[in-house]
Amino acid sequence: MQRVLIFVDESNVVSAVRAMDRKLDWLKLRDHLVNAERGRALVEMVIYAGLPPPMPEWQIERDKKNKFLHWLRSNGFLVVTKEGSPGDGKHYKANVDVLMAVDAIELSVEICPDVVVLVTGDADFAHLALQLRRRGIRVEAAATAQTMGTGLKGAANEVIDLVPLFETFEVMKVAE
Repeated sequence: MQRVLIFVDESNVVSAVRAMDRKLDWLKLRDHLVNAERGRALVEMVIYAGLPPPMPEWQIERDKKNKFLHWLRSNGFLVVTKEGSPGDGKHYKANVDVLMAVDAIELSVEICPDVVVLVTGDADFAHLALQLRRRGIRVEAAATAQTMGTGLKGAANEVIDLVPLFETFEVMKVAE
């Protein structure tokens, strides 16, 4: 059995699936990436999510996000959050890249997985992929072809295009 450790940049994967007008099915995503038919077993799937700022004008959004994160936790996902700060207008910033990179190295050294899946297309993770590979860990980068950065594509052992999976997800209903 190959032991698989998955790290997810939540905002990256959510924006990719939304660009296809689909709802993200987290359980299907997990099962697809673990790929148990190939003799693989999940050790942990860690999801990195930014929280809306703890300010009154963001409270409704923050409550919705916390409800979603509670659902993830109750379905067996390990969730790591970062407090966001106000951005421009109706957006906020909560960059989780450094948290994800540090955790990926630390957990990989402690747990010694056979495979690490990075669910992001962000080319900033190319160096992380190379560091993991130098430790003898197979690295798979999972994103849509449109969002996969060239540097990450070149640094990973394998690239998983999520478009075929996303196409099986429920279509988002258009608000009227």
